[in-house]
Amino acid sequence: MLIGITGDTHNNLKNISKICEIFNSLHVDLVIHTGDITLPKSLRAFKDLNTKIIGVYGNNDQEEKKDLIKTATEFDCFFHEEPYFFKISDVSFTIIHHPELIDHEMLKVSDVIIHGHTHKYREEILKETLIFNPGECAGLLKGKNKVGLISTESLKTEVINF
Repeated sequence: MLIGITGDTHNNLKNISKICEIFNSLHVDLVIHTGDITLPKSLRAFKDLNTKIIGVYGNNDQEEKKDLIKTATEFDCFFHEEPYFFKISDVSFTIIHHPELIDHEMLKVSDVIIHGHTHKYREEILKETLIFNPGECAGLLKGKNKVGLISTESLKTEVINF
């Protein structure tokens, strides 16, 4: 299974459109958003995805959370409080926005932890757990925005710049 990863899109509708285009062209099976969508119109822009999107709310989603929750019901979209744990293809995932939430217990129950918030690339193994953040998605500089991919078969990651 191929999973697309994005986060910290911060209302950049042009980038969200490009993110949907990238993930649709790669036929990803699922998209994970690590939070900080910020406004319902930005979440609604993810309707262009040809697959389900799941994620967590970030610190910049709190003011509009009620409307984000309502918007998520309009399409195949499921957002949760952090941390959100799920298992797919025998791989245990944790989605968080804030990397400071990573603790011993989370490492123990997760094969993969995906986070946002920092807008910085991160790929490391801690206590046999892959921690991944593809990096910046909200910026306006062409070629500096990034989305990630992860294969559940190999846990191999890839970053796509746009």
